[in-house]
Parts: sequence; structure tokens; C-alpha cells
Amino acid sequence: MQEINWISETNLENAGEFGGIGVPGGDAPLLDAYSRAVVGAVEKVAPAVVFIEVKQSGRRGERGGSGSGFVFTPDGFILTNNHVVHGATKIEVSFADGRKFGARLVGDDPGSDLAVIRIDAPGLIAAQLGDSKLIRVGQLAIAIGNPYGFQHTVTAGVVSALGRTLRSRSGRLMDDIIQTDTALNPGNSGGPLVASDGRVIGVNTATILPAQGLCFAIGVNTAKFIAGRLIRDGRIRRAYVGVVGQTQPLSNGLRRFHDLEQKSGVLVISVEPGSPAEVAGLQERDLLVGCDGQVMTGIDDLQKLLTEARIGVASAFEVIRASQRLKLPIVPREAVERVQ
Repeated sequence: MQEINWISETNLENAGEFGGIGVPGGDAPLLDAYSRAVVGAVEKVAPAVVFIEVKQSGRRGERGGSGSGFVFTPDGFILTNNHVVHGATKIEVSFADGRKFGARLVGDDPGSDLAVIRIDAPGLIAAQLGDSKLIRVGQLAIAIGNPYGFQHTVTAGVVSALGRTLRSRSGRLMDDIIQTDTALNPGNSGGPLVASDGRVIGVNTATILPAQGLCFAIGVNTAKFIAGRLIRDGRIRRAYVGVVGQTQPLSNGLRRFHDLEQKSGVLVISVEPGSPAEVAGLQERDLLVGCDGQVMTGIDDLQKLLTEARIGVASAFEVIRASQRLKLPIVPREAVERVQ
């Protein structure tokens, strides 16, 4: 078992001898710019951060889980991850001041790993939401959450990269993900990633194990859009065509013959019976290279094209079949996403 170095009262008293804790006049004058930024940001957002406990029913009976979230409207709407609350039969949230409330699920979206829950409580302080378009690589990033049940834990680091892609548990690609080296652990999921001004810039969602310092958050602009739709409709609508495909490199000869600048497309592995793709005549081994004038270089491009706006609207898919280049009108239906 790993030894824990506990800090005793004696250690705290002695720290004053070295210009640390306990110096007369308080520690505020000793805080450097970095410390002041972290402390100031935490003081702004901490009252909005909640510890989420859930109960879920399964084949092995009822089990519990936990995660994080944060109040983003004064009337009790809370953002968190879909994987924290999906399938929950009971949701409870608690604040740093000890208040505890039952919550109800407003809506969740496996495709973006976001969910909105709501509580009825007076005197709520909402976190201020920032603009993820203004984030810069290298800027300070602070996480507040409940890793392994250690409630309201603060960690700090920097934004490591922008524009990452990450696959959700439903298999859908999530775009514009923030990479950070701010320490995240199980239980941080759904908590806020905060800039030095105290505004939320992301929703913490995942880590890469066993790597260290590879952590990810959903950009707050995505979260704003998804949260608005979940509050309005309780779900996110996306289009579906019924194709199983994979990214396929295109040979130089094929590209020259069909005058294609792209180096890859989507190879159709199978077409679901009765799907919009089958109705339109799409076949196995077809190559998808575009849709409505937009180039399709891989399976992720196909997923990006299947938005709510395409539901029920004929879309011209560009298909290469042997030596033919075809345009097939496919009318997507609404997708029903499932968590894997």
C-alpha cells in the first residue's frame, strides 16, 4: 500500500518559519500571479459545482455511480456528462456547503456525451460560460470536480491542444475537443474546465489511460448548443442513412479516371435492410466520395454530414461504382443513438 505523508498541525505551524502558511498578516501578499489566478477562478466557479450521485438498475440489481456537474442557469439547470447520468433511476446532487437536492434528467445525448439535469433550489449561483473560440494553447486551465469521490477537488494545468477529435461511447465522433494536462480522474467527468477569469471553457469528459496528462474536455460552445436543444427537446436529432463503412484510400488510377483530388473516401461495407441507403440503391463495395458538393474523405466526414437539417431532405451522394460515377438521392431518417 502506498504510504501517505499526512500534514500535521505541527508541520503547519513550522511552515511559518520559512515564510509560508502562518505568516502574520495572512498569505494573500505571498500569492504570486499564478496562485491569484487559480484562487480567483475557483472562488468564482466553485459555488456552482456539484457532486452527482446516481443509482442505476441493471441485470445485477441496483448499482451506484458518481460524477461532477455545474449549475449554468440560476433556475437550476446543471450540465454534466451523458455517461454520468444515462439510465439513472435516481439522481442526487450536493454542493460544497453541504446542501443536497434530488435532480431530474432533462435530456441527454450519447453522441456528444452531454446531459442536462435540473434541481429545484433557492439561491443558486450559476457558473459563467465563456467562449471556446477565444481559447489559446498554453493558457491556464483549471478543473473542479469530484475524482474518486474526493469532493470539490481543484487541479490546474494548461490547454495542451485544440481541435482534437474524440469518439463518444455511442461511436459518434466529437469535434473541437480541448486537450489539457490538467489532472482529471474518474469522478471529474461532467465538471467544468475553467479559464483564469473564472469562466467555463469546457466540460471535462475523458482521460487516456495509462498515459499521464492526456485529458479532454468538450468545448463550451458545443455544450451551449447541445444544452439549449436538450432543454427545448430533451434530445438531439441527427440524420441516419443506414450504412456501415470505413475510410478507404483511393488509388492514383481511380483518382485520375474520375478526376478526384481527394486521397480517400468511404467504402460501403454493408447496407442495412430497409434503410434510406438501401431504398436509394446504394450497394456494398460502393465508394462514397461526396454529398451535395461537399467532399467525403472518410467515415468521420459522413458522420459530420448527417445533421438534423438533413432529416427528410433528399441529399445527393456521390458514388463510385466500378467505372461509374453516380449521384444517388438519399433521404435520411432520424437516428436513434444507442450507448455501447
